[in-house]
Amino acid sequence: MRGSATVRVREEVASAPVDPRIEFARAVHRGLTDGPRRLPCRYLYDERGSALFEEICATPEYYLTRTEAAILGRVARKIRAATGPVSIVELGAGSAVKTDRILEAYVEGGQSVRYIPVDVSPTALAGASTRIAGRYPGVELLPHVGTFEAALLIAAMNTPSMCVFLGSSIGNLDGAEAHAFWERVANSLAPGDFFLLGVDLVKDRAALEAAYNDAAGVTAAFTRNIFVRMNRELGAGLDVDRIEHVARWSETHRRIEIWGAFHSTQRARLAPIGQSVEIRAGEQVLVEISRKFVLEDVAAHLEGYGLGTVEVFTDEQRAFGLLLLRRIGQ
Repeated sequence: MRGSATVRVREEVASAPVDPRIEFARAVHRGLTDGPRRLPCRYLYDERGSALFEEICATPEYYLTRTEAAILGRVARKIRAATGPVSIVELGAGSAVKTDRILEAYVEGGQSVRYIPVDVSPTALAGASTRIAGRYPGVELLPHVGTFEAALLIAAMNTPSMCVFLGSSIGNLDGAEAHAFWERVANSLAPGDFFLLGVDLVKDRAALEAAYNDAAGVTAAFTRNIFVRMNRELGAGLDVDRIEHVARWSETHRRIEIWGAFHSTQRARLAPIGQSVEIRAGEQVLVEISRKFVLEDVAAHLEGYGLGTVEVFTDEQRAFGLLLLRRIGQ
């Protein structure tokens, strides 16, 4: 919709819809009976979780957002020059504040701009879409509530396209999940389509751990919110005050690991599926990972999925990197 400050957000429709509470309960049950115990991080982003994440991005310790935004402000016109006219499809768009730098550059270029933000949070997506529609009335804005898989299908239907995946969100996927993701990318993009990837880089342990242990406790509230959500939607009956946020760097896996540490034995009830799982005092549940990268390794790795590196951008401290990739012809 062009020129409107009110945007209709399209929702993904499954062929065989499942009660979201049952789907949530099943995912939690699978994770809590796995080893190590884990929760699917996508459930961090309910309305409250999405709002808390925006607060995290503004904390002084969380360098990722401001560093990536600064890089984008400096290089967005170079990206536009490299891609030419493309449909811009953003995976996990959230508030899409950093994307303003990209949209501004493409609007300045004079060509028509189609922007398709995709996110699992309807609230975050609606707010971002309304803001962007008001600021960039010439942009064709087609917001869509859905998953990464949905975003890649949309990119395939809007070629020539550029997928945008910012915030080092790729780091939330473990090795197997990332492999499956990049295979989907390779199968979805047409030769010549682009992929703009933001990656957080390996650095000093203290800086990494501080980013996930902010002094104001916002990240801790974000971690505990998934247990609050389990209580509200699944009837879990957990004493959230007895669950501690723990974030630490794993040198072995080159990632930050965020855990919910249980200080008392509790039973998580999953009412929608009639199951429960006991978690004993001293056990920890893995809530989220955030892998960190070496730029040269990422570029070399992605060549194996048919993605050639067009340009690499970083900041003076090499804290964060942006890779502009292009699908190589088959």
